[in-house]
Amino acid sequence: MAITLSERAAGHVSRNLARRGKGLGLRLGVRTTGCSGLAYKLEYADQPFPEDLQFESHGVHIFVDPKSLAYIDGTELDFVREGLNEGFKFNNPNVKSECGCGESFNV
Repeated sequence: MAITLSERAAGHVSRNLARRGKGLGLRLGVRTTGCSGLAYKLEYADQPFPEDLQFESHGVHIFVDPKSLAYIDGTELDFVREGLNEGFKFNNPNVKSECGCGESFNV
C-alpha cells in the first residue's frame, strides 16, 4: 500500500510549502461527486489527523484517510505541463473509467 509523487510533483509541492511558510505535506483523498462517482481531493496538510495513513515520497509527506486509500492505493501523483496549462495528474491503477470532462472517475 503506497501513494507516491513523481520528482516533478514533489518539487512543486516543496516549493509551494516553502512559499506558504507552513505545512507538513500534502493531503490526498477522494470524495463522492461527479458523473462517474468519485473525485480527488488535494490540499496542503498543516497537521496530521489521528486516522491518517502517512507516506513519504522524494522528501514530501503524504497524508491519506483510510477510506480513500482503497480507491487510490498505488497512485502516483505527477505534475505536468501541457501547452499553457499545468497541474497535477493522477496515475491511478485502480481507475476503471473516467467521465468525459475528466473531473471524476470510477473504480
